[in-house]
Amino acid sequence: MSYGSSSSRAPHLTGSPSADGRDAPIDVLVVGGTGVDTVVRVPALPVPLADSVGVGPIRERAGQTGGYVALGCRALGRAVTLLDYVGDDGAGRLVREQLAAGGVHFAALHSPAGTRRAVNLVDPAGHRMSFFDARDPGGLRMPREAYLPLLRRARHVHLTITDFTRHLFDDAEALGVPVSTDLHDWNGVDEHHRDFALRAQYVFLSSAGAGSATGAVMREILRAGRARAVVATAGAAGSSVLTRDGDGTPLSVPAATPPAPVVDTNGAGDAYVSGFLHGLLSGRSPRECALLGARAGAHACTGEGGTALIGPAEIEGPPSGAG
Repeated sequence: MSYGSSSSRAPHLTGSPSADGRDAPIDVLVVGGTGVDTVVRVPALPVPLADSVGVGPIRERAGQTGGYVALGCRALGRAVTLLDYVGDDGAGRLVREQLAAGGVHFAALHSPAGTRRAVNLVDPAGHRMSFFDARDPGGLRMPREAYLPLLRRARHVHLTITDFTRHLFDDAEALGVPVSTDLHDWNGVDEHHRDFALRAQYVFLSSAGAGSATGAVMREILRAGRARAVVATAGAAGSSVLTRDGDGTPLSVPAATPPAPVVDTNGAGDAYVSGFLHGLLSGRSPRECALLGARAGAHACTGEGGTALIGPAEIEGPPSGAG
C-alpha cells in the first residue's frame, strides 16, 4: 500500500500487548494529531522584542493533540489505538517511544515530509503560545485499507482537525461509529474547521476563539450539524455544554481545582476531552462527562507538557471544584 508517497509501506503497529489483537475491540480510535513539541519557558507573554532572551532549559517531548487525547484515554483504562502519519526521523522516534510507554497501540503510516513539530512558549503562569509546523503535503489522503479495519473495531473515533481526517466521516457514519472532534480556538468562521464542526456527534472548542460569540457558535453547530453535544472550554472559568435536550442555553460546568500548583496548561484541553470521552463510554450524562473532563484538565496542568495524566480512581474522586 502507498501512504501519500512513492514509498509503499504497511502500517507499523506498536504499543502494549493488550492492544495488539487484530480483532480486539477499540474503545477510542484517535486519528491524526501527533508530533513533537519544543517547550521554551519565557519570562512573560508576549515575549519582549529583543535580540535574545534568556530562558530556562529548553525541552523537547512528543505531544500534540492526538497524542495527548490517546494517552489520556489510555491512562483512564481505555483500549486506545492511534492512527497517524509520522516520519522516519528523530521526532518520529520520540512519538513512537512515548506512545509505547503509555500503552497506546500506534498504527503509524510513513510520512516522507517528516513528523509534525511545534514550538510552545510557556510563561510562569502556565499560559502558552504555540508555533505549529503541520508538515503534511496538501491533498494528503489516508487510504481506506489503512483505517477501515480499525474503524470497524472502534466504539468511538476521535478525529483531530488534521486535514486528511475529514475524509473518514463518511465511513464512520456508514458504520454507525460516533465521532468527536476538537475545533480548538475556532472563531466560527474559518472554513477548515466547518466539516468537523458540522459532521461530528461530539464537538469541543475553546471559547478563546469565538470569545463573546461562543454561545452563538455552539447553537449554530447544533442547529446546522449532527452534534449531540457541543462543549466549550474556558480554562479556569470552567466549561459549558449544549445538547439537543435543552432550551438552547449552554449548561455551565465549574472548573476543578488543580490538586497541585499549575505548571503548564499545554495539553489541558486534550485531557478534558479524554475525561469527557471516558464518561461518555461509561454511559454518563453530558454534564457528568464535563465534570470528569474538568478534573482531567485540571490534573493535567500540574505537570509539564501533558505528562500529568489522571487515572480512573482519581477522576472518580470527590469533586475538587465549586458548585
